[in-house]
Amino acid sequence: MKELKSVFSREELAENAVKLLKKLIATPSMSRDEYNASLIIEGFFNEHQLTVNRFKNNIWATNKHFDAGKPSILLNTHHDTVKPNKAYTLDPFIPVEKDGKLFGLGSNDAGASLVAMAQTFLYFYEAEDLSHNLVIALTAEEEISGLDGIEALFPQLPNVELAIVGEPTKMNLAIAEKGLLVIDGEMLGTPSHAAHPNDDNAIVKCMKDLQNILDFKFPKVSDYLGDVKVTLSVLNAGTQHNVVPEKCNFTLDVRVTDEYSNREVFEIIQSQMESKLTPRSFRLNSSKIDVNHPFVQAGLALGRTTYGSPTSSDQAIIPCTSVKLGPGDSLRSHTADEFIYIDEIREGIDVYIKILEKIL
Repeated sequence: MKELKSVFSREELAENAVKLLKKLIATPSMSRDEYNASLIIEGFFNEHQLTVNRFKNNIWATNKHFDAGKPSILLNTHHDTVKPNKAYTLDPFIPVEKDGKLFGLGSNDAGASLVAMAQTFLYFYEAEDLSHNLVIALTAEEEISGLDGIEALFPQLPNVELAIVGEPTKMNLAIAEKGLLVIDGEMLGTPSHAAHPNDDNAIVKCMKDLQNILDFKFPKVSDYLGDVKVTLSVLNAGTQHNVVPEKCNFTLDVRVTDEYSNREVFEIIQSQMESKLTPRSFRLNSSKIDVNHPFVQAGLALGRTTYGSPTSSDQAIIPCTSVKLGPGDSLRSHTADEFIYIDEIREGIDVYIKILEKIL
C-alpha cells in the first residue's frame, strides 16, 4: 500500500466520530424506523464528498480507487436501536458527555462501532494500490434480524471476501459467534375437570418433556463457544384453576455453536421430545473464522485477544467469512443509561486502522 493521503490526524478522526455519534443519539432510530438516522449518515459522507449509495435505509460506499478486479473487505455495523427501557434516568435521545463517557441510546450498541468505522473508512478512502477494496455498509434492522438490512443489501456489494462486523467487543476479536434458533412447542393432552383423575394432563406431560431437553447434553462441544444452550423462555397453559387444559405451549431459545447447523440442532431436539415443535427460522446460524486468518493474526500481533461470542449479530446472515470487532462492552447493550467511553471510540479507530494497514 502506498503512503496514505489522509489529511486527518487520529485525534481529528476521534473528534469527528464523537460529533457524529451525538447526532445519531439525538435521532431516534428504532428498527424499521431508521430513515432519519440514515439521512445523518448519508449527510456525513456527502460532507466529505464521498460517493454514497442507498438501498432502503442502508447506506454504503466504496473506496475512491475501487478496482472491480480485487476482492473487498467490508466494514459493517447497524444504525438501528432497541426501544429505550423504562429504567432510564437520562433522556435516551439527548447525548450527555460526562466523566469521559457519552451517554445515549445506541451509544454502545452499535453507535461507537458505526462512527469508528466511518472514520476508518474516511482514513483509507484516498489510498491507492490497496490489496483489497474497502467497502462500508451501515445498515438497518439488525436488532430484529430483519429482512431489509444487510441480508437484502449484501448481494449488491462488490465481491466481499471478509466482513468486519462492528459490535461492542472491547476491540477484541470475536472469532466465533453462536447462532440463534427459536422453537415454538405444543404438548396436547386431555381436558378435564380438575377434581377427576387425568393421566393425560398436558401440563404434566409438557413439564417432563421440557425437563428432558433441558437436561440433555449435545455430544459435540465447541472450542470457543462451548455447549449448545437450550433455554425455556415462554410457557403458557390453562385459564382456570378447576380445568385441566387441552394443551401446553412453550418457546425454546437455543444458542447454537459452530459444531452444528440450526437444522441439525432442531432435528436432535425433536428426536428427544414428544411435543410438536415448530422452528421459527433456520436463518441465524453460528459463524466462525480461522484463527490463522490474516486479519485475526494482525489483531493478535497488536495484543488483542480472541474469544467466542454468546450473542448474535448480523454475522449470522452474512454469507462470507466474518469477524466481530468493535468498541464498547456487550454487557452495556440494551441497558438503561447506555454509554460509551470516549477513549473507547479513540481505541476503536486506532485498532481498526492498524489492523487494516497490515492487510491492505
